[in-house]
Amino acid sequence: MGGSKRSARLSAGILLFRKRDGRLEVLLGHPGGPFFAKKDEGFWTVLKGEADPGEELRAVARREFAEETGSQPPDGPMLELGEIRQKGGKIVVAWALAGDLDPATAQSNTFEMEWPPRSGRRRAFPEIDRVEWFGLEAARTKILPAQVPFLDRLERVSHGA
Repeated sequence: MGGSKRSARLSAGILLFRKRDGRLEVLLGHPGGPFFAKKDEGFWTVLKGEADPGEELRAVARREFAEETGSQPPDGPMLELGEIRQKGGKIVVAWALAGDLDPATAQSNTFEMEWPPRSGRRRAFPEIDRVEWFGLEAARTKILPAQVPFLDRLERVSHGA
């Protein structure tokens, strides 16, 4: 993280977590749009978004959480989960934050793309079409494989949270 120069794209996000019946649960987002409509296991993600050069990453993580859920992230200590590099080269920095959110109330911002392809028509799709709570075991199968280390790190840092 530090002050090193980065050529890869950089995203920052929040992994919201809660304890239910002594079990740790995490809130993951499912990407919206036609390419992900029928994809499930291995496609869910930490709620995150790209940082502009020089942007403070914690602020990016909080902004992106709000944009992708329609709710401000809770106040409280943000536990560092470090960074991972995804298959396409993007670097993701994440923090864990204790809190709760009703998935039924979540509403994401949207993006536009031509759909159907080569139709000349543009349609809007939610960046995140739904969010859901998962126990850690289920989350490990749902989340992008490159993001699994965030779940392992959450297990280690959340014991006192």
